Amino acid sequence: MKQQYLKVIDIGHTGKSPDEALSTLEITVSKCFYENKVKAIKVITGHGTGRLRKIVREWCEDQSGRFKGIIYGEDYDMFNQNAVNMRSDCHQPKDIDFGKNNAAVTYIWLR
Repeated sequence: MKQQYLKVIDIGHTGKSPDEALSTLEITVSKCFYENKVKAIKVITGHGTGRLRKIVREWCEDQSGRFKGIIYGEDYDMFNQNAVNMRSDCHQPKDIDFGKNNAAVTYIWLR
């Protein structure tokens, strides 16, 4: 299988409950670790009420030490060293959200 540097998953527009969406995220992260072909995951939670975004970010923080970094969409710009390093690690993927202050996404930089 070909190396995929940045995987995008949209759990905010699927109509799933927050628990189901979080389960999808957990499965995706585990699969990416197992296959060792993805460097980062862009998680789209959507704008909505912010409930799913909060749940995803709390889950990421609870996984402390499992990831190289967690980058919130509103911090995903050239002034965030983790964002710059992650983009370099991913060979500068073209991402329309870079520098856009988009709180509807969260990036998980994998080890």
